[in-house]
Amino acid sequence: MNKTLILGNIITVDEKRPFAKAAVVKDGLFAYVGNAEEAKRLAGEDAQVLDYGENFIYPGFIESHSHGHLAGDRFIGQANLMQAGFTNYPKYREIIKEFIAKNPNRNFYLASGWVENDEYVTKAYLDEICSDKPLFMQTGGGHSMLLNTKALEWAGIDAECAKKWGYDLVHVDKDGEPDGYICEGPVFEIMPKLPTTLEDAKNYLLAWQDFALKGGFTAVGDAGANVVWRDSPQAYHELEQEGKLKLRTYAWIYVTDNIADPKAEIARIAAQRAELGGEYFNIIGAKAYLDGVTEAHTGWQNQDYLDQPGYHGAERFNDHDKMVEMIVEADKEGMSVHTHSEGGGATHFMLGCIEDAEKITGDMDQRNVLAHLHFVTDEDIHRMAATNSVPAVPPLWTPKVPGLYEQEVAYMGQELADDAYPIKSFFDAGANVVFHSDYPVSPMMDVKLSFYSAEKRSYPLEAFGGVDKPRNLKEVITREQSLRAMTINVARLFHQEHRMGSIEFGKIANMTVFDCDFLHDDIEKVGKANVVATIVDGEEVYKA
Repeated sequence: MNKTLILGNIITVDEKRPFAKAAVVKDGLFAYVGNAEEAKRLAGEDAQVLDYGENFIYPGFIESHSHGHLAGDRFIGQANLMQAGFTNYPKYREIIKEFIAKNPNRNFYLASGWVENDEYVTKAYLDEICSDKPLFMQTGGGHSMLLNTKALEWAGIDAECAKKWGYDLVHVDKDGEPDGYICEGPVFEIMPKLPTTLEDAKNYLLAWQDFALKGGFTAVGDAGANVVWRDSPQAYHELEQEGKLKLRTYAWIYVTDNIADPKAEIARIAAQRAELGGEYFNIIGAKAYLDGVTEAHTGWQNQDYLDQPGYHGAERFNDHDKMVEMIVEADKEGMSVHTHSEGGGATHFMLGCIEDAEKITGDMDQRNVLAHLHFVTDEDIHRMAATNSVPAVPPLWTPKVPGLYEQEVAYMGQELADDAYPIKSFFDAGANVVFHSDYPVSPMMDVKLSFYSAEKRSYPLEAFGGVDKPRNLKEVITREQSLRAMTINVARLFHQEHRMGSIEFGKIANMTVFDCDFLHDDIEKVGKANVVATIVDGEEVYKA
């Protein structure tokens, strides 16, 4: 018998037994949770012992919405512009030049993490850095991209292409020629075509796994596992077959905007699930982009942008009947639909589709997801709960981040900007609220800062240059709610609440150990907490 004795201050997220001092793990599952004396007796003298003293043990934390391939690519395959901080074009130039100098044999170059501001740059900016090879510079959010002249040629983006996509998505100069700036649909068409090998993808996913485990995450949702590279699901599968995948991943497969045949697409995803699914990689549905992001002028709003009357954003997947069909077909396969829904208009549209689909299926427990939820009306908050849809909310995006906040005010007005990112209202309405980071599209995936921001609606003074600018304090939630939004609620989203998300008899022995009591310690101490260890299937996979 393979037994492990776990000792420490255990916070179980089990309402029947919220606290314990010990657990016994047998064959990767919890065989006992309770007091230390009984645990020692049941484990026996030959058991492996993991004694964490006065540290605190939680169920393994679960990230509901991230992008594994993209994260790993940004770690090891791209020039990382996020290290320049907020918009800094001179620094971006230095970082890109250094990356090119270190990688002279590459056929193309990609830089990511660009933060836009009022200074408009074109292909000329990148041509000055690199004129002989394709160079792509993508925003941190991933919805916009700047291409140099060689990249435009490689991608086939010309005046005719700009006319086809529309000038909101492919910007042009005074002569009608693409100036290098593209957003939304064209970006998502280009990214999967960038040269990548299966071995590249596997290395990216292993780098991502290492990062997530060190952060205390034992399972993640990949919101569009194929969105950056079409064969990433195959890479996940092969890593599991090779025994290298430890981070349980629940993936939604990206579908293009207003997909021609939703029924055939869901059938294809279901076949891929059957072929590639396993214990550590599972395909659980389809991912669609309803809109873009407010800062790029592409979030689908309920009202016009103040600086552009008559325009309310980019409607990406906006075919009601096709979305209803996709939800219905996914339900037949036991799958869900996960949507990028940033603006209030996108959310209102999607909830109408879910309501109509539920009239057809009769299934009120499909657990479809709407992620980001920047601006949401009270009416739609209650519709979210009524349809048992899952709000994936970002506590780490709630503060008034300098530059971005002022941009929101200019585009949407003071009142909407100040009421952004509801969280408590979703809990109050009875929804199954989950936290997300959208890593690496957003640069933070952090348990302690998620607790902090959910309570303070700001960042610790030591972080990010002392951005202590809280916003919408009426949406503050409790520590217990935050803990559930990163554990059992996400497990429920994955239809895995019977297997993970809490420390209970018979569940998978995934745990994260911190040097902090997230439920009771002073919030400033919470903001400085450290991961002590991450445990998957009863085995330490990371130790500080």
